[in-house]
Amino acid sequence: MKKNGLPEQQGLHDPSFEHDACGVGFLANLKGDSSHGMVKQALELLINLDHRGGCGCDPNTGDGAGILLQIPDAFLRASLAPLRLQLPKPGHYGVAMVFASQALEEREQAARTMESIVAGEGQSVIGWRDIPTNNASLGRSALVAEPFMRQLFIGRSADCADRDAFERKLYLIRKRSVMEIRRSGIDPYWYVASLSSRTMVYKGMLTTTQLESYYPDLNDPALVTALALVHSRFSTNTLPIWDRSHPYRLLAHNGEINTLRGNINWMHARRSQLASALFGADFAKIDPIINANGSDSAMFDNCLELLVMAGRPLPHAVMMMIPEPWENHASMDPELKAFYQYNSCLMEAWDGPAALTFTDGRYIGAVLDRNGLRPLRYLVTSDGLVIMASEAGVLPVEPKRILMKGRVQPGHMFLVDLEQGRIVPDSEIKEELAAGRPYRKWIEDNQLLLAELPDLRVESHRETAPLMERQQAMGYSFEDLRTVLEPMARDGVQPLGSMGTDTPLAVLSDRPQLLYNYFKQHFAQVTNPPIDPIREELITSTVTLLGSEGNLLEPVPESARLIHLEHPILTDRELEKLRRIEQPGFSAATLPLLFAADEGPQGLAKAMQTLFDAADAALGRGCNILILSDRGLDRQQAAIPALLALAGVHHHLIREGKRTLASLVVESGEPREVHHFSALIGYGANAVNPYLAFETMDDMIRQGMLTGVDAQEAQDHFIKASVKGVVKTMAKMGISTIQSYRGAQIFEAVGLHSSVIERYFTWTASRVEGIGIEQIASELLHRHARAFSRRRIPPSTLDPGGNYQWRRYGEEHLFNPLSIHALQKAARGNDYAQFKVFSGLINEQSVKHCTLRGLLQFRQREPIPLDEVEPVEKIVQRFKTGAMSYGSISQEAHETLAIAMNRIGGKSNTGEGGEDPERYSWTKEAGDSKNSAIKPVASARFGVTSHYL
Repeated sequence: MKKNGLPEQQGLHDPSFEHDACGVGFLANLKGDSSHGMVKQALELLINLDHRGGCGCDPNTGDGAGILLQIPDAFLRASLAPLRLQLPKPGHYGVAMVFASQALEEREQAARTMESIVAGEGQSVIGWRDIPTNNASLGRSALVAEPFMRQLFIGRSADCADRDAFERKLYLIRKRSVMEIRRSGIDPYWYVASLSSRTMVYKGMLTTTQLESYYPDLNDPALVTALALVHSRFSTNTLPIWDRSHPYRLLAHNGEINTLRGNINWMHARRSQLASALFGADFAKIDPIINANGSDSAMFDNCLELLVMAGRPLPHAVMMMIPEPWENHASMDPELKAFYQYNSCLMEAWDGPAALTFTDGRYIGAVLDRNGLRPLRYLVTSDGLVIMASEAGVLPVEPKRILMKGRVQPGHMFLVDLEQGRIVPDSEIKEELAAGRPYRKWIEDNQLLLAELPDLRVESHRETAPLMERQQAMGYSFEDLRTVLEPMARDGVQPLGSMGTDTPLAVLSDRPQLLYNYFKQHFAQVTNPPIDPIREELITSTVTLLGSEGNLLEPVPESARLIHLEHPILTDRELEKLRRIEQPGFSAATLPLLFAADEGPQGLAKAMQTLFDAADAALGRGCNILILSDRGLDRQQAAIPALLALAGVHHHLIREGKRTLASLVVESGEPREVHHFSALIGYGANAVNPYLAFETMDDMIRQGMLTGVDAQEAQDHFIKASVKGVVKTMAKMGISTIQSYRGAQIFEAVGLHSSVIERYFTWTASRVEGIGIEQIASELLHRHARAFSRRRIPPSTLDPGGNYQWRRYGEEHLFNPLSIHALQKAARGNDYAQFKVFSGLINEQSVKHCTLRGLLQFRQREPIPLDEVEPVEKIVQRFKTGAMSYGSISQEAHETLAIAMNRIGGKSNTGEGGEDPERYSWTKEAGDSKNSAIKPVASARFGVTSHYL
């Protein structure tokens, strides 16, 4: 068993899914006066945020607590005097706060390696200090994993022209130490909490009350600071470890980065493009930029630190990573909008509910995500004390001292500049940054609008196979036409359907399935609220950019040389504009997604490798728009599943460090519903052309199946419905922009073999194994063979379907005529025996066709005597209903569940959205009540009123 760090992936646990939700706060003295009183107040603030932190079953093991301070020069000199170590003047030495092994041999070997790294970077080792600690109050879990705490003092060389150059050297030293000490196995505990000439961090796997006693340094009156940043960690769905406590090097964070997987992928993909004049040849030493073993907050800190070290001011870097909603802001200053627009050409936003506090020792500030889904309150006193925290009232302040107070607004920045001794207004920060470079001119001179590209005549594609056969090969059914395409084309809205499904998982179905059906979209839960894309339309964006991404670290005009799309769904005409583009800086290549059907299931893996080679060759020719096309499907040529092709090429290019050199456009006959588009974009598609859906709608109009619209209107409505559907889908995960959703992989695969995941859908959550690449090929070849029958008799009609409604020869359903009839008979006759018939049918079908639980069996064991079991009246008191809202199950079902739970002494849950106030007092002769005992507040965004509370 590992004593420190997260456990290895096992069963349903995967450490890569770790997130946290916390309490944050900071203090700053506007006059820049340092004092120990600032430390004491910061620790008091932290303790008052204790309820926002967490602990395990052992109440003395906290999820994490910490404090970031300015370097306390006088304290450090006094602490080093007994060791006969002398420090140079402030700014000419750095302090490393190190977690090291409790084993002396490992610790000493790590120290020798670290000293060698310091010397190799041209700096000098002043000496080590063992940090005093007191672990008497720690719980067992914290003690078992406790590191040995040390400080290393590093002297600045004459080669470092200024303090910023020295900070870059310290950054390199820290990054190298991780690779050469921890990852090489010298010291498995090795972690550098901070290494700077400006700030230092005391933190650990502690409760808020333990921090001060664990580190006696914090009680020394000589330890002074003019600012302090504190954090109390709550591990939402994680395990606490020492490393993951906050603050990090630049920030403390409360929230969750929902787009994290995509952000990491894109940072990994950018490696080959990254270069910095400030680092020069040393830049290679900082790889990997993102610590893949860190939490979402740690990875955010990794990226933020890179931007700052490469020369951007801290406020600028924060605004790049968490931009305000600028896309639809009609009254925003054009220069500021151009600033955001240009930086969106370089990187996507790190999106999700976030309250971010940050500091580099000079600036200390805070910012909220574009939706404002985490609270931050501030207060400024007449004597220059600034208090910022996750809630008001964290410190006692006499009303007469309060100069001003308020809350941080969504997308706005609160910034204290200790050198200038003032709070810098949000408008001033942004005005200054927007004027830093001619961003507006760069955009106007370089960015192209797809709508303004030369309009080309669309050549009719010579499809050798009839429409019906191509529809069959792509898995179309009559139900798709009637239930999906018709309402989208006629009304411009996504079809309405039930929240759940009673059909088998794709891997358990006896019918061939499209690959999309093996993926389930994640959705926001508990501390991670969804957003309302209708009411909050201002903060959502569907803008898409095509072309080669520039160097993130060196802003130049050419980085804006991209094609601007209003949304990622392309018409045939728009695709032809891209295919035949002749603008400087752009070149397109079409990569076929076809392979010989007679090669059988083994041919698919071979075809994928051929596709990868073709993508590499196209990039080698300078192409920066790769169109993955399955046009040309016929009897001899089968189509690679579009999602497999797209995700495979996306991850292949990421591994090769080439992904940002080109955009991927999917031209496929498969996608026709929102889930298909969401999956393609989620796995990296920059744009999608669903040509067969358009062709099918044209045919439906000709046949009279689609009335009231012409072909152009049908196409426009379909695109509108698809885009709105994708926005709604990503909003369920609290993501606001398609640019951030792209490549974020907010999906879990159910029923795909790990070999498929690792090669083609890398880093996708997959807890249930299943079919491999040959079985995927078999399913698509089954559809292909049915469409192109060897009897050369083309199918006269599409398959009837049966996914949305039961059909005799369609997909299996748990609720079918037999089971529904049995349930109705039982309910109408109050017949328990008939109910057992119903439950028997459901259980039998669950095992035979539909569910994972049907594959489970109880282990054989000796039954417990009934006289040792609690009476049923006691057991049912622990029953509760799921947190399902009115909208998900209907008023009738919702209220019936509440009455039933109240009758048996259990508890019903209103779900997010609350309940009708009439239910609080409703009753009837039998004494029933509709009042739910469990009333979630959660994000407090839906249905939460003062009466409800």
